[in-house]
Amino acid sequence: MTPNLTILYVDSPEKSAAFYAGIFGVKPVEQSPTFAIFVFPDGIKLGLWSRHTVEPAPTGAAGTVEIAVPLASPAAVDEAWAKIGHAGHTVLQSPVDMEFGRTFLLADPDGHRIRFYNPPV
Repeated sequence: MTPNLTILYVDSPEKSAAFYAGIFGVKPVEQSPTFAIFVFPDGIKLGLWSRHTVEPAPTGAAGTVEIAVPLASPAAVDEAWAKIGHAGHTVLQSPVDMEFGRTFLLADPDGHRIRFYNPPV
């Protein structure tokens, strides 16, 4: 078994889909008022489901997990920051060198965390 789909419960799939399309530069392959799904070139999928229509209803809060996006180099982290870090998104952590590499952290419109990082060699 290999998991390949992460689903985030969101207030507005349309608003969240616009956020992720801007961050990742891809459009959802499917979108409705209650759901949107992205399929990335490596086959990984990201679903955005309206928290108001999920059954059974979710009980957890956003911001307790991270979507991690590995980048090729510390310079690539800085390039991503230059492109998307100043685009009006909620910044939780500006670029910094940490024990696991160069990184920065954003939040989506619902408070879900997206970490961009360069893992050390």
